[in-house]
Parts: sequence; C-alpha cells; structure tokens
Amino acid sequence: MEELWLPYRRELGEVVEAQGLSSEFDIEAEIEWHIDRFETADSRLWVALDDVDDSTAPLEEIDATFAGFISVDLETAPSAFDWPDRLVVGDFYVRELYRGAGLADQLVARAVQSAREDGCEQLALEVDIDNERALAYYEKLGFEVGKYRMRVPVEEIELDV
Repeated sequence: MEELWLPYRRELGEVVEAQGLSSEFDIEAEIEWHIDRFETADSRLWVALDDVDDSTAPLEEIDATFAGFISVDLETAPSAFDWPDRLVVGDFYVRELYRGAGLADQLVARAVQSAREDGCEQLALEVDIDNERALAYYEKLGFEVGKYRMRVPVEEIELDV
C-alpha cells in the first residue's frame, strides 16, 4: 500500500495545495487506518499490478510493480431521503507510466461492475477543482456536478449578529 499511497498523495499534493502531506504524518498509522477500513463489507479496494510473480500470495507479499488503484465505499440512502444507493470513489490513482493505456478505464469498470452487483444506481466521487486532469477524465466518462463544497477560513468570517 505504501508503494502506491505515497506517490499518489505526493503527486496530488503537487496539483492541489490542500492535499499536501504534513511533514509529521505517520505512514504506518495511515496504512493501518486504510486496512481497518477495508475490513467492512462496504469498502473495497482494487489494486492493479504489473509483472506479478505469484498472484495467489497476500498483497503485502507480492513481488510486482504497483500500477494503480481505486477504492470505493457503498453509500446506502437513508430511508428518509429519496435518492439512490451509490458507490462512492474515495481514492483513485494510476502511476504516470501506465496512464493513457486504458488502466484507468479498467479500474473504473471494476467499480461500475461492483456498483451494479450491489444494486447501486450511481457512481459518485469528489474531485478537487484544481485537479484539471482528473476533472477532464471524469467529465469524459459522463460525470456531472451534483453539488459544490465550499470552504472559507473561520478567521475570515465576519457576521453582524
């Protein structure tokens, strides 16, 4: 996981300022958090490997080149609301060497297949406005903006109350 997560986060931090890694982050704690997350039935992770020696070995023991990954979470609609169940893409990354070769499409196809199997009507995700490459790819796939997340530093809010 470290072989993919760190390059993904470093590259994202170069494109999107708010995604920069802290100099004090603990990679072991981060990996443990991700592993715990995938022990639930609602979270999934697909990892694309190249040059695999033994595909039956546990992931941490596989000697291969990590090419990309996609993680998703099942989001079921609360009964009070009339919206469809969704499969939400959390993290999605393809190493530069593998871009443009169809790997991204293959990973998204896995997510779509899983969404259909789970009875989800939508695939959803959040993307940073500064990540132009990702925005263009998602728009090409047919994703549309469904909401805006806005932010402001708390110190800048002045209210007359």
